[in-house]
Amino acid sequence: MMNKLLLSSLVAMLVAAPAAQAHHIWLEQDGKVVKLQFGEFALNQRETTPGLLDKFGAPSATLLGARGEQALKLEKTAKGYVVSGATPGAGESIVAEDNAYPSWESNKDGKKLNHIWVPAARLATSFAAQQPKLALDLVPTGVAGEFKVFYKGQPLPKAKVSAIVPSGWAKEAESDVSGVVKFDLPWKGTYVLETAHTDKTAGERAGLQYASASHTTSLTVVQPKGIAAVAAGPVMAPSAEH
Repeated sequence: MMNKLLLSSLVAMLVAAPAAQAHHIWLEQDGKVVKLQFGEFALNQRETTPGLLDKFGAPSATLLGARGEQALKLEKTAKGYVVSGATPGAGESIVAEDNAYPSWESNKDGKKLNHIWVPAARLATSFAAQQPKLALDLVPTGVAGEFKVFYKGQPLPKAKVSAIVPSGWAKEAESDVSGVVKFDLPWKGTYVLETAHTDKTAGERAGLQYASASHTTSLTVVQPKGIAAVAAGPVMAPSAEH
């Protein structure tokens, strides 16, 4: 079903149901190598170039560490972006976002309206409490299994958050009035948490007037203990549309 939707139009899916957008970006770390991926983590799908990876305009990445903020380099490869310039230490994180993803149009009462999508991601090296940086951000609170959703620096209540592991196992919860959401993290290994929010306040980006901004953000964390993780499923082929 997802492939059919993507083939018809990725941006059309964003308009129809931005909160349920399955495609997202996330950061993953293998040793000292950090990569920015676009696809569906739960399906073990990573978009490539040529393909949907080419939709990105100008993704950026920043290290948030004890010495402050440091801009990082992103090198586009056939399978995602390699992040270089520094490796996050304990309690530090990397954030990434694309503020130049192509806009799309809708038609309301004969009037064309522009809309934008801002995909973002955060990689946290521990469950240490962190402060928001991204427009839509999901950060650890310092308590294992507890996270907080922020939008423009303010706690975001009633945000639906999914916690996913490579095997495809997932759970969903909703943030409380303080933006806090809690999960049991039974599996040992990597989790990607995802949430989305649509702001229907009109705005401007790079000279373009838009009617709404859809945000999707993810948080990658590693649970150091727990049940041995189930192996990831077979690699799903990238989408054909680009």
